[in-house]
Amino acid sequence: MQNAALATLATPKLPRAVPKPLTAAEAEDLLDAVGQADATEADAAAGWDAARDLALMMLLYGAGLRIGEALALDWQDLPGAIGRDGVATLTVTGKGRKQRQVPLLPAVMEALGAWKRATPGSRAGRHPVFIGARGGRLNPRIVQGKIAALRALLGLPETATPHALRHSFATHLLINGGDIRAIQELLGHASLSTTQRYTEVDAAALLDGYDRAHPRARRRA
Repeated sequence: MQNAALATLATPKLPRAVPKPLTAAEAEDLLDAVGQADATEADAAAGWDAARDLALMMLLYGAGLRIGEALALDWQDLPGAIGRDGVATLTVTGKGRKQRQVPLLPAVMEALGAWKRATPGSRAGRHPVFIGARGGRLNPRIVQGKIAALRALLGLPETATPHALRHSFATHLLINGGDIRAIQELLGHASLSTTQRYTEVDAAALLDGYDRAHPRARRRA
């Protein structure tokens, strides 16, 4: 038997998941360590996996790509050189096949260039940019496993994942005065409310710093 009154009751709202970025120092430590960890994959013997991993992580942290977006790239998708305005721009196909333009920092272009010179695979056309030991498109589980190993090595939290680098990209832009609408475009968010979750991270960081630094922040007993 159905009770019509139940339909009028408001259900409790579940708390929104707040992104868990790395600090700037943690992100730098992770990038510095990417090419230094011992790999268990067969490609380690060839000596090219470090250049590949660094280029991939630079796309996540330096351009805010999702791991799936980065691994889906083919060589023909990458800009060949810096544009006339001094900026290289990458066209990224995100969720819902929606495309967006993402500027690539010189450091990102440098890492991609080093990987292109080191790769044992094809460097043109519809061949994948990031390949595994057998020459096929790199599996995201390989990337997740390498980050997990580095996380343990560096003492980073469990939330330090490949996707946390994308969170860090957005949060660090916001902390340094980036416009939230521009960040929305860079991340490929359909709704501004999704991007606004990063303001909650920013506010939490500010309150934490205030609590630690301000002489009147702590409540008196």
